[in-house]
Amino acid sequence: MLTVDGLQYSNWSREIFEQMREGGVDAVHATLVYHETTRETLSRMGEWNRRFEEHADLIMPVRQASDIERARQAGKVGIFLGAQNCSPIEDDVDMVEVMRDLGLLIMQLTYNNQSLLACGCYEAEDSGITRFGRQVIREMNRVGMVIDMSHSGERSTLDAIELSSRPVIISHANPASFHPAKRNKSDTVLKAIAECNGLLGFSAYPFHLRNGSDCTLSEYCEMIARTADLMGVEHLGIGTDLCQNQPTSILDWMRNGRWSKEMDYGEGSATNAGWPTPLAWLRDSRDFPNLIEGLRGVGFAEHEVAGIMGRNWVALLERAATPEQGLNRVA
Repeated sequence: MLTVDGLQYSNWSREIFEQMREGGVDAVHATLVYHETTRETLSRMGEWNRRFEEHADLIMPVRQASDIERARQAGKVGIFLGAQNCSPIEDDVDMVEVMRDLGLLIMQLTYNNQSLLACGCYEAEDSGITRFGRQVIREMNRVGMVIDMSHSGERSTLDAIELSSRPVIISHANPASFHPAKRNKSDTVLKAIAECNGLLGFSAYPFHLRNGSDCTLSEYCEMIARTADLMGVEHLGIGTDLCQNQPTSILDWMRNGRWSKEMDYGEGSATNAGWPTPLAWLRDSRDFPNLIEGLRGVGFAEHEVAGIMGRNWVALLERAATPEQGLNRVA
């Protein structure tokens, strides 16, 4: 069964790539950056180029949806890159096309805070998409860069969906009706994502789940089944948000970047200061077969399981990540 994980940010190593293959994972949306500048983003891309060279027997880059099937046929894991913030383009709309040409398929408009483009889910007031944000959305649509609103506020998300001519996604979050984390999404947003032919990737990050690290596989899959009734199963995928083997310093960078002198605890109180205990049924990518069985166990038909596990992600990339014809290119 073709399997796509719509979000991971792990401490990448050969061991982790081998675990992906052992778990039957065919492609992963890998976070490239959080708060990095344009220059720093180029360095992160250089690091991935080295990984593709050093582990060419295990991984390969995904620049378009069809590359996922190519990776599967070659027995490799396809890696498609995404940014969890708009920092890679800084204040330059031309950087959208440059980054897309270099392999950045997905970009979030915000990461929790107000950005130059939109408002994050942790701000007290959501002012919506900015003037610059409107221009960037238009450019992302043109070049085939997928708009991701996983860490954005409600008004900004609904604005982005209305402004975008292409499907908008939430790569890693859950319904707020299942667990009222600030990062989780209202039924209004989820319906709008479905109506724009977008996709929701269900997060397995414990702070996004009812009962946290004690959330059971059946509870998780029942959440997906209930959301299928709301959105339609064709708009659902997996975006685990696995962060394997990452030191606490990386968590601090994700939450604080350079913008705060004080610790920002993100998903809640100081009790959530460190990495959460992994779920017993999803310790790493080798456990993906558990998800397949869990979805079957709550009554999904085999073609629906196949869609949720990966086919819906491929279809989304075909709809949203194909550049328009006649783009400018530097010779």
